[in-house]
Amino acid sequence: MEIKSNKIDGANAEIKATISMDEVNANLDKIAKSLAKTASVQGFRKGKVPVSVVKKQYGEKLVQDAEAEALRDVLNKGLDDLGIANESLIGEPNVSQFDKSDDKIEVTVKVAMKPEIDMGDYAAMVKEFDKPVVNDEDVDARIKELAESQAPLVDIKRNRKMKEGDTAVIDFEGSIDGELFEGGSAKDFALLLGSGQFIPGFEDQLIGVKRDEEVVVKVTFPENYGGKELAGKDAEFKVKINQIQVKDDVEIDDELAKKLLPGQEDATVESLKTQIKTQIDNEKLGKLYNDELKPALLDSFVESFKFDLPEFVVEQEIDMALNKAAGTMSEDEIKELRENTDKLSELRETFRDDAVRSVRATFIIDTLAAGEDIKVEEQEIMQAIYFEAMQTGQDPKAAYDHYKEAGYLPAIQMSMVEDKVLSKLLNAKMKEA
Repeated sequence: MEIKSNKIDGANAEIKATISMDEVNANLDKIAKSLAKTASVQGFRKGKVPVSVVKKQYGEKLVQDAEAEALRDVLNKGLDDLGIANESLIGEPNVSQFDKSDDKIEVTVKVAMKPEIDMGDYAAMVKEFDKPVVNDEDVDARIKELAESQAPLVDIKRNRKMKEGDTAVIDFEGSIDGELFEGGSAKDFALLLGSGQFIPGFEDQLIGVKRDEEVVVKVTFPENYGGKELAGKDAEFKVKINQIQVKDDVEIDDELAKKLLPGQEDATVESLKTQIKTQIDNEKLGKLYNDELKPALLDSFVESFKFDLPEFVVEQEIDMALNKAAGTMSEDEIKELRENTDKLSELRETFRDDAVRSVRATFIIDTLAAGEDIKVEEQEIMQAIYFEAMQTGQDPKAAYDHYKEAGYLPAIQMSMVEDKVLSKLLNAKMKEA
């Protein structure tokens, strides 16, 4: 066996070898002899099956196993020559060449390794920042919003013109070209003006109308409206105003605090303010982290740390981006790409820069997580999926099973690791106001 090993860069290597058929045949004999001891063949006692019979019965399967064993020898010897440990490999070795002739097999095996990254003093790259300030006005405004949400609607006594924020109790009947359409009518429907609940323009045309008045509202259904039979159509609605309602005043007192903090029988306005302050504090910090600081910090790491990337990982990332883009294309566009390989290659290359950045970021986060001793176990992933499912009214177990079967758990785990890593680095540089 002749082997020539080449380390292309810090993340990719190539092993070329010439395997003689004598070696393959020797492997085949060894495998056949071993199988003869256990094989069950009609007409022979177990353990007494001749090797020649085994070779005849298992034929091509034995050849494949013998070639596979020779390939394993090539890989093991190649990795030894290069000084690459099995645990540093990423993915499966790729056999890019397998040319078989009467007396030999020419093979090329490509392998990818986890790159080594010198992060240096990465903590020094994290800039100090001021913790967002939550003032009393923020807390009072939030409590007022919550109080209003608890307030009942009451009919106004004076018949004034409606304005945004009022709730109009209306009867309406919708038609297109003079014909009533299904789902376009209702009685005593409560519509909060300014909520955007109805078709764009509908609520605006009720501003300034009084109780007991009847108006005709003209609107156009959006092109992307859910019902295809209505999308893009002009419609008229006959609308009668039955009542105009507003939120009643609610006293901000300890009784309200008990309603807003269920389970806390001793809740007071002050304890409510403390909890609301903490809630707003977390919201502001979360927004600052997610919208600004985390993306900027990761970008700075990606720009600062250069290292070789496994080729096949980058190619996989490009393929995923291409498949995602294909999901938004028309059948004609997809057909054109299938028929024009040059155009497909050009499109594919447009995703390369983003793919390289994404893969680089993944390896950086992986290295930082090891350095900061941060892990996310499957139990944490399950809890996160369960919580999200409950928030959106889904079956938690069904949601978790779906993610697991679709193979999304590793991506969710990586996202959670990234969040923990960057949060830890940022928390160390946060200055209290």
